[in-house]
Amino acid sequence: MLLVTGVNGGLGSLVLERLAARPGGPHGVLAGSRTPERAPSTGVPVRTVDFDRPRTLDAAFAGVRTLLLISAGYGEDDVVVARHRAAIEAAERAGVEHVVYTSLSGDGDHLAYAAAHRWTERRLRESATLRWTILRNGLYAELLGFLARPGADGVITAPLGDGRLAAVARADLAEVAATVALAPDGHAGRVYELVGEEAVGGAEVAAALSRGAGRPVEYRPGTLAEARAAVAASGAEAFQVPMVTGTYAAIAHGFLAGPGRPGDLAALLGRAPRPAVDVIAAGADASW
Repeated sequence: MLLVTGVNGGLGSLVLERLAARPGGPHGVLAGSRTPERAPSTGVPVRTVDFDRPRTLDAAFAGVRTLLLISAGYGEDDVVVARHRAAIEAAERAGVEHVVYTSLSGDGDHLAYAAAHRWTERRLRESATLRWTILRNGLYAELLGFLARPGADGVITAPLGDGRLAAVARADLAEVAATVALAPDGHAGRVYELVGEEAVGGAEVAAALSRGAGRPVEYRPGTLAEARAAVAASGAEAFQVPMVTGTYAAIAHGFLAGPGRPGDLAALLGRAPRPAVDVIAAGADASW
């Protein structure tokens, strides 16, 4: 039995769709959510999985052979670590054999939210009973489209400088996660770096949004200080301010540009990844 956590989230819902649509249908798959009543209608049975209520996890993981552990959402590091600790400990108690974990790409160590991912990877390696596979996901193309969205005047002021991001289509990451989770034995002990092959910068985002929205978009990067003030004034949680500005800084200074060649993503997909600019163009928001 395969259990997928976080099925109400962007990545988890896409994984669930792929698992439910495969030739064998939803047989052998379970969906996990803290709000099961809102889980996608895919025909997959849903269990309550709430990492903030560890007592729910023993029953949730009963009979599960493979756990696809979708990273448990944004939060302060201690909150995310506590969630992942609860999930891994419950998996060990329940006799889960293999955990597939969606982590953060190796070049993401410069990001403010890397620590909880690296802690989780280390905890899985130290487990005496669990086999594991780590999917180090690059940042989503959809996220870059959001971070570099233009203002009402059609100008992108995101402080990306001349930097670029090896962004990945979320759908491609979902496809890889579903593939690996369905046949985890062949991926045991592997760490896969799943980043885009072609890095995208502010100018490319502007061109993609111009195509998608049918309106001209210009890229005129602002400063990190201006971005920090804007995020802080937006009503974001306190921990989200360094998350967003740190992401801008890592892109701007060239830490997330990727290897610029085919890697684990293409090999696991069995095809070329979706171009990030196409994903961004498809998600262009004509309301600005």
